[in-house]
Amino acid sequence: MTAGTLVAEGFRPARIALVGPPNSGKTTLFNTLTGGRQKTANYPGVTVERKSGLLKTPGGHPVEVLDLPGSYSLRARSPDEAITRDVVLGRQQQETLPDAIVCVTDATNLGQHLRLLLELRQLGRPLILALNMMDIAQKRGCQISVEALSRQLGIPVVTTVAMRKSGVQDLLGQIDALLNQAPAAGGTAAISDWVEPSPEAIRAYHREVERLLQEAVVREGAPERLTRQLDRVLLHPVAGPLILLAILFVMFQAVFSWAEAPMDWIDGGMAGLQQWLAEHMEESLLKSLLVDGIVAGVGGVVIFLPQILILFLFILLLEDFGYMARAAFLMDRLMSAVGLNGRAFIPLLSSFACAIPGIMAARTIAHPLDRLVTILIAPLMTCSARLPVYVLLIAAFVPNTTVWGGIGLQGLVMFGLYATGIVGALVVAGVLRLTLLRGESQPLLMELPSYKWPNPTNVLLGLWERAKIFMRRIGTIILSLMVVLWFLSTFPAPPDGATEPAIYYSFAGQIGRTLEPLLAPIGFNWQIAIALVPGLAAREVAVAALGTVYALSGDEGTVTEALTATLAQNWTLATALALLAWYVFAPQCLATLATVRRETNSWRWATFMFVYLMVLAYIAAFVTYRVALALGGG
Repeated sequence: MTAGTLVAEGFRPARIALVGPPNSGKTTLFNTLTGGRQKTANYPGVTVERKSGLLKTPGGHPVEVLDLPGSYSLRARSPDEAITRDVVLGRQQQETLPDAIVCVTDATNLGQHLRLLLELRQLGRPLILALNMMDIAQKRGCQISVEALSRQLGIPVVTTVAMRKSGVQDLLGQIDALLNQAPAAGGTAAISDWVEPSPEAIRAYHREVERLLQEAVVREGAPERLTRQLDRVLLHPVAGPLILLAILFVMFQAVFSWAEAPMDWIDGGMAGLQQWLAEHMEESLLKSLLVDGIVAGVGGVVIFLPQILILFLFILLLEDFGYMARAAFLMDRLMSAVGLNGRAFIPLLSSFACAIPGIMAARTIAHPLDRLVTILIAPLMTCSARLPVYVLLIAAFVPNTTVWGGIGLQGLVMFGLYATGIVGALVVAGVLRLTLLRGESQPLLMELPSYKWPNPTNVLLGLWERAKIFMRRIGTIILSLMVVLWFLSTFPAPPDGATEPAIYYSFAGQIGRTLEPLLAPIGFNWQIAIALVPGLAAREVAVAALGTVYALSGDEGTVTEALTATLAQNWTLATALALLAWYVFAPQCLATLATVRRETNSWRWATFMFVYLMVLAYIAAFVTYRVALALGGG
């Protein structure tokens, strides 16, 4: 195959698409190539993440690199794989056909990964094969003749160890060589003539893979000893689930204990800023907006950044280590009992950090009914936006003591809330699969990658991305909501001779009192009603809204400490427990509903999810409140 001069006119960078199966090290190679010069967005019309980055080759060519979703074949069976197929075929909306493709494969697993390469070669586009993880292949005794493989395939082949940046210069050199070659003939025609491989074509691909392995692989390596030994323990039918449960328990304990110091620093800093503004500004509406609206509101949310990052740290480490696929395998028996398979576990676990990436991750589930059920129950996983409410109420009503030999009682209660959401999700999934979404579930079939040490660069970049998303959310949605809430809680001014707090007479107070009769059966007063309304737009705002409702400022110490003390003084235990039950089941933020609409391409399912979660939350809060009252929690 002769490649072409890839960008013949204009000044745009050449576009190189990185394509490869999951767990091939493709994203690690992308991070190595582009460093911090990355941009993350979504493909038009869907929530599949589009990652691109810029680089300059040794020959001086500017290149835009696309990191396409992991795919085993162009015969797409999930929305993720469909995006990869459509991009390399030039069918993706608002996406130019890539000028060349780099197929990244795991050198230790060529037998499974070469089929994708053969499908890509059929397109007639400039193509490079990157044999990644060559160090692991060599340790296992696997010997690959790069020259023979390149000769048999008729394309350049390079070896890389993306984590150590080994072979990257060779890859860039091959990209330069492609960019300098004369245009290829027939490539575009081959793409336009592409049809999904028939069963006979797939069998032919497998025969070709076997032939290539015989020609190019001198000696196949044995499975890694460490992976075999770890799997004997981690995949044990008894020990495996217990270890998974212990990992999740430690993760939730760490969210409380590790984050305590940085949360105190942030809380103290925001309270200090609030007090400084209060002392140095003259009384005015601007001062009220800054002190009571923006600083108090934003400060009440940004304090939870350490806990969110700790949660993501665990998820990123487990994913990079190779444990997430094992967790899906362990959960398969439990998930199959409610009509799903273990693959649904990974999106659900991701939803603990945020429901939006969890819902997006469901696109890797090929079966449409399994995917839809997973999307509909993902919001029942306790996302990080619920943490501010949980932390506030637990700190106010649960003693900071230890039980059972050193286990924190507050962390134990937090674990119980997470467990309640999980059980609720499984029950809802079972009901949906027996009623609205009947059908056979697909059995679990997935590759278990070798264990490897997490790449610090990947983990840090992942944490940086999540921190940026959270802070951007604070600077846009949450800030806007706090300004609106300040306006509603400030105007109109109380009448002369008023005996109630000023907020009682405001627009917010009027809204709260209107909703109070509806919420009184579950123990909520008009102040809680005020906090629930903006909490539908962004869950984190509920804590800041309560601070605004109770007119707290930094003068009494830190804002969070003052709010904790105020709630403990003004609420009953039954009310606090009912509110916790409400937030376990209540609908997620508006962004989550919009994501469900995009993923399902229908407002019908987004509306259904909102309604069933509202009903579930009300019932749970009602039962909790009444039981707590009966047990003396009033």
